[in-house]
Amino acid sequence: MTLLPKWFAGVLNGFAPLFSARIWPQAQLLVVGALLSPRKRTVTAALRVLGLADDSRFGKYHRLLNRAHWSSFQGSRVLLSLLLTAFVPSGPLILGLDDTIERRTGAKISAKGIYRDPVRSSHGHFVKASGLRWLSLMLLTPIPWASRIWACPFLTALVPSQRYNEERGHQHKSLTDWARQMLRVVQRWWPGRPLIVVADSAYASIAWLHDLQQGHPITVITRLRLDAALYDPAPERQVGQLGRPRLKGDRLPTLASLMHDPKTCWERVHLNRWYGETHREVEIVSQTAVWYHNGLPPLPVRWVLVRDPSCRFSTQALLCTDLLQTPMQILEFFVQRWQLEVTVEEVRAHLGVETQRQWTDLAIARTTPATLGLFSS
Repeated sequence: MTLLPKWFAGVLNGFAPLFSARIWPQAQLLVVGALLSPRKRTVTAALRVLGLADDSRFGKYHRLLNRAHWSSFQGSRVLLSLLLTAFVPSGPLILGLDDTIERRTGAKISAKGIYRDPVRSSHGHFVKASGLRWLSLMLLTPIPWASRIWACPFLTALVPSQRYNEERGHQHKSLTDWARQMLRVVQRWWPGRPLIVVADSAYASIAWLHDLQQGHPITVITRLRLDAALYDPAPERQVGQLGRPRLKGDRLPTLASLMHDPKTCWERVHLNRWYGETHREVEIVSQTAVWYHNGLPPLPVRWVLVRDPSCRFSTQALLCTDLLQTPMQILEFFVQRWQLEVTVEEVRAHLGVETQRQWTDLAIARTTPATLGLFSS
């Protein structure tokens, strides 16, 4: 076994209980080889960079991924524990939730599907991609030596296509179903820590957001449609009043109409962090309301309307399920979501995501989450 720096060996030793004594040295070699490989992150490339290209027992390294008994789920818990100890020992956990497509083709890649390619598509141009959809939960934390927020992936799940589930007789779970399950898992791991989740508009679902407010609520910050149906809270029920209780009050003007209303009072605020910038002034207006749609439960939210005085971006709306959060806090949390995109691009460029060549289901389910975890390690 190659001697590793003490600080690096100390990090890896946290994962040692997940492996048997026989395969733990092999796991360490694959981790080091994956970090040092300049291009593809195949098992062969990892062995070659370590000088093990002529090892006649190279098959044992492949078996580590496609047969050996170890839990990547428990590895996620260990990784999160290390991240919290190092960067967020107390206070709420700020989490980023995002899905990405790993472009893979081939008849043996059974869980693949056809999805919209978010990198190559635009508002007016739709591009399809064949590949695997991954849902990743990342810890948003300031890194002292980097002087910025990093999004550190710690829990990544494969979201199989609907065709894959139908062929195997499995119940298909949507992206929001997987997201709910992952967030509840983290809540069970750290029951005493409040969770604040930042996500894009794909998770602006009344039913999903309402579910996360049951029991121990999870705060979610995401985008809100400018034409969303917002209402006053339901009035108090009077003594002797008949009929079912009201779910909502009077209809409020849409955010789109408020955006163009000259009577709207905008407040100018200064942000220390913005998309690719360190300083930016924007104008905001905020209020609480009930978001409601027929057949769905009413959802109390705080909405924030954001516009740019210099008109460099279009006016947009945000929502937060915690009514006590201030508009500035909501905006500062949401701006951190950009770091999720940065992390996805960096793991593609520097850690070789999409260059793996595993095709067995177990190896696929392990390799990409492990590669994303290397970014956080």
